[in-house]
Amino acid sequence: MCYTCRVEPVKSRREQYVESTRAALLDTGRRHFTERGFADVSAEELVRAAGLTRGALYHHFNGKQGLFEAVFEEFEDEAAQRIAAAIAGEGGDAWHRGIAGIRAFLDICAEPGYRQIVLLQGPIALGWPRWRELDQRYLGALLEDGLTAILGAAPAHPPPLTAAALYGALTELALTIADAADPAQARDQAVQLVAAMLKGVRTFQ
Repeated sequence: MCYTCRVEPVKSRREQYVESTRAALLDTGRRHFTERGFADVSAEELVRAAGLTRGALYHHFNGKQGLFEAVFEEFEDEAAQRIAAAIAGEGGDAWHRGIAGIRAFLDICAEPGYRQIVLLQGPIALGWPRWRELDQRYLGALLEDGLTAILGAAPAHPPPLTAAALYGALTELALTIADAADPAQARDQAVQLVAAMLKGVRTFQ
Protein backbone atom coordinates (compact mmCIF):
# COMPACT_ATOMS: atom_id res chain seq x y z
CA MET A 1 0.00 0.00 0.00
CA CYS A 2 1.26 3.49 -0.83
CA TYR A 3 1.07 5.65 2.28
CA THR A 4 2.61 8.70 0.64
CA CYS A 5 0.27 8.89 -2.34
CA ARG A 6 -2.13 11.78 -2.23
CA VAL A 7 -5.75 10.73 -2.17
CA GLU A 8 -8.16 13.24 -3.63
CA PRO A 9 -11.10 13.90 -1.31
CA VAL A 10 -14.42 12.56 -2.48
CA LYS A 11 -16.76 15.39 -3.41
CA SER A 12 -20.11 15.55 -1.72
CA ARG A 13 -23.29 15.38 -3.73
CA ARG A 14 -23.81 19.08 -3.10
CA GLU A 15 -20.34 19.94 -4.42
CA GLN A 16 -20.97 17.80 -7.49
CA TYR A 17 -24.31 19.55 -8.04
CA VAL A 18 -22.71 22.99 -7.70
CA GLU A 19 -20.02 22.08 -10.23
CA SER A 20 -22.47 20.58 -12.71
CA THR A 21 -24.78 23.60 -12.40
CA ARG A 22 -21.95 26.04 -13.01
CA ALA A 23 -20.66 23.98 -15.95
CA ALA A 24 -24.13 23.83 -17.52
CA LEU A 25 -24.49 27.60 -17.33
CA LEU A 26 -21.01 28.17 -18.76
CA ASP A 27 -21.57 25.75 -21.63
CA THR A 28 -24.95 27.32 -22.42
CA GLY A 29 -23.58 30.85 -22.22
CA ARG A 30 -20.61 29.97 -24.38
CA ARG A 31 -22.85 28.55 -27.09
CA HIS A 32 -25.53 31.23 -27.05
CA PHE A 33 -23.23 34.24 -26.75
CA THR A 34 -21.10 32.94 -29.62
CA GLU A 35 -24.01 32.17 -31.92
CA ARG A 36 -26.30 35.12 -31.16
CA GLY A 37 -24.37 37.73 -29.23
CA PHE A 38 -24.62 39.11 -25.71
CA ALA A 39 -27.30 41.71 -26.41
CA ASP A 40 -29.67 39.31 -28.20
CA VAL A 41 -29.75 36.61 -25.52
CA SER A 42 -31.88 37.09 -22.41
CA ALA A 43 -31.23 35.66 -18.97
CA GLU A 44 -34.49 33.73 -19.25
CA GLU A 45 -33.36 32.07 -22.48
CA LEU A 46 -30.05 31.08 -20.93
CA VAL A 47 -31.54 29.38 -17.87
CA ARG A 48 -34.23 27.70 -19.93
CA ALA A 49 -31.64 26.27 -22.32
CA ALA A 50 -29.53 25.09 -19.39
CA GLY A 51 -32.55 23.49 -17.71
CA LEU A 52 -32.08 25.65 -14.62
CA THR A 53 -33.70 28.59 -12.84
CA ARG A 54 -32.90 32.30 -12.80
CA GLY A 55 -31.95 31.81 -9.17
CA ALA A 56 -29.13 29.48 -10.20
CA LEU A 57 -27.83 32.04 -12.70
CA TYR A 58 -27.82 34.83 -10.13
CA HIS A 59 -26.39 32.62 -7.41
CA HIS A 60 -23.38 31.53 -9.46
CA PHE A 61 -22.77 34.53 -11.71
CA ASN A 62 -24.93 37.40 -10.42
CA GLY A 63 -26.78 37.56 -13.74
CA LYS A 64 -26.21 37.51 -17.48
CA GLN A 65 -23.26 39.90 -17.51
CA GLY A 66 -21.45 37.92 -14.84
CA LEU A 67 -21.93 34.77 -16.89
CA PHE A 68 -20.59 36.50 -19.98
CA GLU A 69 -17.53 37.63 -18.05
CA ALA A 70 -16.90 34.07 -16.86
CA VAL A 71 -17.19 32.77 -20.44
CA PHE A 72 -14.85 35.56 -21.59
CA GLU A 73 -12.27 34.52 -19.00
CA GLU A 74 -12.53 30.89 -20.10
CA PHE A 75 -11.65 31.90 -23.65
CA GLU A 76 -8.75 34.08 -22.48
CA ASP A 77 -7.35 31.40 -20.19
CA GLU A 78 -7.52 28.80 -22.95
CA ALA A 79 -5.82 31.21 -25.36
CA ALA A 80 -2.99 31.95 -22.92
CA GLN A 81 -2.37 28.25 -22.36
CA ARG A 82 -2.33 27.48 -26.07
CA ILE A 83 0.06 30.34 -26.84
CA ALA A 84 2.38 29.33 -24.01
CA ALA A 85 2.32 25.72 -25.25
CA ALA A 86 3.13 26.84 -28.81
CA ILE A 87 6.09 28.85 -27.56
CA ALA A 88 7.36 26.04 -25.33
CA GLY A 89 6.96 23.45 -28.07
CA GLU A 90 8.98 25.37 -30.63
CA GLY A 91 12.64 24.51 -30.93
CA GLY A 92 15.34 27.00 -31.79
CA ASP A 93 16.06 30.47 -30.47
CA ALA A 94 13.85 33.11 -28.87
CA TRP A 95 12.95 34.55 -32.26
CA HIS A 96 11.43 31.32 -33.54
CA ARG A 97 9.61 30.72 -30.27
CA GLY A 98 8.19 34.24 -30.41
CA ILE A 99 6.98 33.79 -33.98
CA ALA A 100 5.36 30.49 -32.98
CA GLY A 101 3.47 32.35 -30.25
CA ILE A 102 2.33 35.02 -32.70
CA ARG A 103 1.14 32.39 -35.15
CA ALA A 104 -0.81 30.66 -32.37
CA PHE A 105 -2.38 33.95 -31.30
CA LEU A 106 -3.51 34.75 -34.84
CA ASP A 107 -4.97 31.27 -35.22
CA ILE A 108 -6.93 31.68 -31.98
CA CYS A 109 -8.22 35.14 -32.88
CA ALA A 110 -9.54 33.85 -36.19
CA GLU A 111 -11.62 31.16 -34.48
CA PRO A 112 -15.36 32.06 -34.36
CA GLY A 113 -15.77 31.68 -30.60
CA TYR A 114 -12.77 33.78 -29.57
CA ARG A 115 -13.44 36.34 -32.27
CA GLN A 116 -17.06 36.80 -31.19
CA ILE A 117 -16.64 36.66 -27.42
CA VAL A 118 -13.31 38.38 -26.85
CA LEU A 119 -12.70 40.69 -29.80
CA LEU A 120 -16.15 41.78 -30.90
CA GLN A 121 -18.54 41.44 -27.98
CA GLY A 122 -16.16 41.74 -25.03
CA PRO A 123 -15.54 45.51 -25.18
CA ILE A 124 -19.28 46.15 -25.57
CA ALA A 125 -20.60 43.73 -22.94
CA LEU A 126 -17.92 44.41 -20.33
CA GLY A 127 -17.01 48.00 -21.10
CA TRP A 128 -13.59 49.04 -22.33
CA PRO A 129 -11.86 49.38 -18.90
CA ARG A 130 -12.93 45.93 -17.70
CA TRP A 131 -12.19 44.33 -21.07
CA ARG A 132 -8.71 45.83 -21.03
CA GLU A 133 -8.09 44.74 -17.44
CA LEU A 134 -9.04 41.11 -18.12
CA ASP A 135 -7.22 40.95 -21.44
CA GLN A 136 -4.02 42.23 -19.85
CA ARG A 137 -4.40 39.80 -16.95
CA TYR A 138 -4.29 36.80 -19.28
CA LEU A 139 -2.21 37.94 -22.25
CA GLY A 140 -0.32 41.07 -21.24
CA ALA A 141 2.57 39.44 -19.40
CA LEU A 142 2.82 36.67 -21.98
CA LEU A 143 3.20 39.21 -24.79
CA GLU A 144 5.70 41.36 -22.88
CA ASP A 145 7.82 38.34 -21.95
CA GLY A 146 7.83 37.20 -25.57
CA LEU A 147 8.92 40.62 -26.78
CA THR A 148 11.66 40.83 -24.17
CA ALA A 149 13.00 37.48 -25.36
CA ILE A 150 12.90 38.59 -28.99
CA LEU A 151 14.23 42.14 -28.56
CA GLY A 152 16.66 41.53 -25.70
CA ALA A 153 16.85 42.54 -22.06
CA ALA A 154 17.47 46.24 -22.84
CA PRO A 155 15.15 47.22 -25.70
CA ALA A 156 15.17 50.78 -27.00
CA HIS A 157 11.43 51.18 -26.43
CA PRO A 158 9.45 50.46 -23.24
CA PRO A 159 8.18 46.85 -23.34
CA PRO A 160 4.60 47.75 -22.29
CA LEU A 161 4.38 50.32 -25.10
CA THR A 162 5.83 47.94 -27.66
CA ALA A 163 3.50 45.18 -26.46
CA ALA A 164 0.48 47.48 -26.76
CA ALA A 165 1.44 48.45 -30.31
CA LEU A 166 2.01 44.84 -31.31
CA TYR A 167 -1.22 43.65 -29.70
CA GLY A 168 -3.22 46.32 -31.51
CA ALA A 169 -1.68 45.28 -34.82
CA LEU A 170 -2.24 41.58 -34.12
CA THR A 171 -5.88 42.15 -33.19
CA GLU A 172 -6.63 44.05 -36.37
CA LEU A 173 -4.79 41.45 -38.44
CA ALA A 174 -6.78 38.69 -36.75
CA LEU A 175 -10.10 40.35 -37.63
CA THR A 176 -8.93 40.73 -41.23
CA ILE A 177 -7.83 37.08 -41.38
CA ALA A 178 -11.21 35.88 -40.10
CA ASP A 179 -12.98 37.68 -42.97
CA ALA A 180 -10.46 36.72 -45.67
CA ALA A 181 -11.41 34.49 -48.61
CA ASP A 182 -8.42 32.27 -47.75
CA PRO A 183 -7.83 32.57 -43.98
CA ALA A 184 -4.83 30.23 -43.97
CA GLN A 185 -3.02 32.23 -46.63
CA ALA A 186 -3.92 35.51 -44.91
CA ARG A 187 -2.59 34.14 -41.61
CA ASP A 188 0.75 33.21 -43.18
CA GLN A 189 1.02 36.65 -44.77
CA ALA A 190 0.20 38.30 -41.44
CA VAL A 191 2.91 36.31 -39.66
CA GLN A 192 5.43 37.45 -42.28
CA LEU A 193 4.29 41.05 -41.86
CA VAL A 194 4.62 40.95 -38.06
CA ALA A 195 8.05 39.33 -38.36
CA ALA A 196 9.14 42.17 -40.66
CA MET A 197 7.81 44.72 -38.16
CA LEU A 198 9.72 43.12 -35.29
CA LYS A 199 12.89 42.93 -37.36
CA GLY A 200 12.49 46.63 -38.02
CA VAL A 201 12.20 47.36 -34.30
CA ARG A 202 15.31 45.28 -33.61
CA THR A 203 17.25 47.02 -36.38
CA PHE A 204 16.57 50.54 -35.07
CA GLN A 205 17.26 49.81 -31.39
